[in-house]
Amino acid sequence: MARPDKAAAVAELTDQFRSSNAAVLTEYRGLTVAQLKTLRRSLGENATYAVVKNTLTKIAANEAGINQLDDLFAGPSAVAFVTGDPVEAAKGLRDFAKDNPALVIKGGVLDGKALSADEIKKLADLESREVLLAKLAGAMKAKQSQTAALFQALPSKFVRTAEALRAKKAEAEQGGAE
Repeated sequence: MARPDKAAAVAELTDQFRSSNAAVLTEYRGLTVAQLKTLRRSLGENATYAVVKNTLTKIAANEAGINQLDDLFAGPSAVAFVTGDPVEAAKGLRDFAKDNPALVIKGGVLDGKALSADEIKKLADLESREVLLAKLAGAMKAKQSQTAALFQALPSKFVRTAEALRAKKAEAEQGGAE
């Protein structure tokens, strides 16, 4: 029979896996408590970083329907649970790992899809959601401006053509009157 404290830990981890849209599994061997505190701050407001027991976390992940991480639960492990922008958390992990090579990104899961360590690093290279949305809005505004210019050009071109025809007709009438 499982001890109540272990059952509670599994239930809490299962809830975290279910409520987060991404989870990144890391190895933290060799990091100090101060470094872990710095890492937690660098992940942003929408991510939590927790040192976990492999067996309990594996059980919790499986209960949450995530079995792609089973091979990664070896050695001292910690999980970054991301509830917001996964790019921001991936950038925080990547940047921290550059300064602290003791942090090793093992892999993770994003919206139910398994990610390798390399895929997480590629995710970190993406621009944030806000930047991508701003670029999309800029592109949409540019298209609207082009469309407005096109619709404005049609009447003005018509007016210029009509004016040129009127001037040509007037010139022809003057030439014929002489």
